[in-house]
Amino acid sequence: MKPTTERVLASIYRSSARQDMYLYVSRHEGLARVPEPLRERFGTPIPVMDLLLTPTRALARVNVIKVMSGIVEQGYYLQMPPPREEGMLDLYREPTTPVYPL
Repeated sequence: MKPTTERVLASIYRSSARQDMYLYVSRHEGLARVPEPLRERFGTPIPVMDLLLTPTRALARVNVIKVMSGIVEQGYYLQMPPPREEGMLDLYREPTTPVYPL
């Protein structure tokens, strides 16, 4: 099935190089239209699932219309990881002063 703005049979791949990065492509075309520099940065594509996309289908983190348009117009849609909240980064930092219980 050739992708249209009405429906796209998409293959979704997870990046081996970066957590929470996904690549949506037409199942019919595969990775053929994904530019080589993007493929190199994305790492080895790990298949996640195939999914029929329609304008009424909800996706968790991205707008389905944007995904479908990206696949139809350029051959892929790249879902970037969500931005990290500044406060959450503190969980991974070493404390600068000792913390003593009261």
